[in-house]
Amino acid sequence: MAHSAQTQPMDPTSQTVARARLAPASPAAKAAPSRWTRIIPVALVMYTIAFIDRTNISLALPRISRDLHLDPQQAGTVAGIFFWGYLALQIPGGHLAKHWSPKKFISVLLVAWALFAVGCGLARTYHELLVLRLLLGVAESGVFPATLILLSHWFSRAERARANAMWLLCLPGAVILSSPFSGWMLDHWGWRTMLVAEGALPLVWLAVWIAFIQDHPAEARWLPQSERESLVATLRAESAELERSENVPYLRALMRPQVFVLAAIYFCFVSGQMGLLFWLPSATENFKKLSSLHTGIVFTFPFIVGAIALLVVARHSDKTRERRKHAATAMVLGGLFILLAVAVIPYSPLLAFAFIILSGVGAYGPMAPFWAIPTETLPAKTVGSVMGFVNAIGNLGAYFAPLIVGHLNKTTGSFLSGFAYLGAITVLGAALCFLLKPAVSPVVSSTAANAR
Repeated sequence: MAHSAQTQPMDPTSQTVARARLAPASPAAKAAPSRWTRIIPVALVMYTIAFIDRTNISLALPRISRDLHLDPQQAGTVAGIFFWGYLALQIPGGHLAKHWSPKKFISVLLVAWALFAVGCGLARTYHELLVLRLLLGVAESGVFPATLILLSHWFSRAERARANAMWLLCLPGAVILSSPFSGWMLDHWGWRTMLVAEGALPLVWLAVWIAFIQDHPAEARWLPQSERESLVATLRAESAELERSENVPYLRALMRPQVFVLAAIYFCFVSGQMGLLFWLPSATENFKKLSSLHTGIVFTFPFIVGAIALLVVARHSDKTRERRKHAATAMVLGGLFILLAVAVIPYSPLLAFAFIILSGVGAYGPMAPFWAIPTETLPAKTVGSVMGFVNAIGNLGAYFAPLIVGHLNKTTGSFLSGFAYLGAITVLGAALCFLLKPAVSPVVSSTAANAR
């Protein structure tokens, strides 16, 4: 995986532009959509589908547990084993996206995860479901770092947190949009039909992905030439600045303390986020004995708050050019709200659920500034692999958190201790943010200025 020590600019200009001139603008370029309305929506829908296929099992777990005779710990394992498979392509996926093509790499993964997602709906035993969830994790494992690389090819540092936030709206958006529909399908058709129908969606979106996505601005005939040239120059300057200040060997760059701190923070964050995501429907169903449709609707409330927090935190982070404190503040608020919910539930279940709704601030608010940090502090030659490594290690929290909550639920007969764990580990992640070094000041171009 080692590369030449020769300093190279960022991929949008280092490989594509080094080999060929910028593609001429088409006559209709000025009427074409901007980067914000073309690249981000297509990527958003793509990853919304990925997140639905990853997490729709949470709504179905009570019924799957009854049909396949799973105890709470086995149900937690079914939910979490996805994330062991999710380790497989994180580092190589980030590397391939950076040095080959995020568009082509994600196209292959769309087909693979569709096959395994449909297979989950056809599983007949606990062990079949485990294997298919594991393989689904492998198929989806390269998508996240590859998409972050794609966005770093298209958006400068001055606008990157907002670009990340607009794309990451797919995470709470997937829950908000799909949960009521998935709940309706569960009530009328059963969990197998729901998993098969939603598992086939990647094949539908594949054609749109291939038609609308380009790897680099240099390839975009629809982008006005002046904007293209300004963007390419800005990305080249930002990449060259990082390469000059961080001219270290590839493996040494991967092993720096900053990388392990990022991974530890993301482990804590994902533990709180995914533990809440996978167990909130079961806790809600047990609390009020709601139908699947009503459980799905109630389930969306924290994620609506999360979506708002995602946009607000990202906008303020870009405005102030600060990342660490924004990520930490959102995380500590989310963790404290979960702990407050645990503290008050013996006295007021309604107030406790209000605090759970507010905890959505910590579930999604930190993500945009957090994922801006690697692309603003690490050289281009290693950033793809680093983001893959951080996402891989961090997402182990998505395995252990559902398992720990399931174990605590089984041994105590209550979700209280499990949710207390989710709140505490989220607060720990917030504290770790202050071990990160600040990002360098971004290069500001006319393109970025206009975007603001």
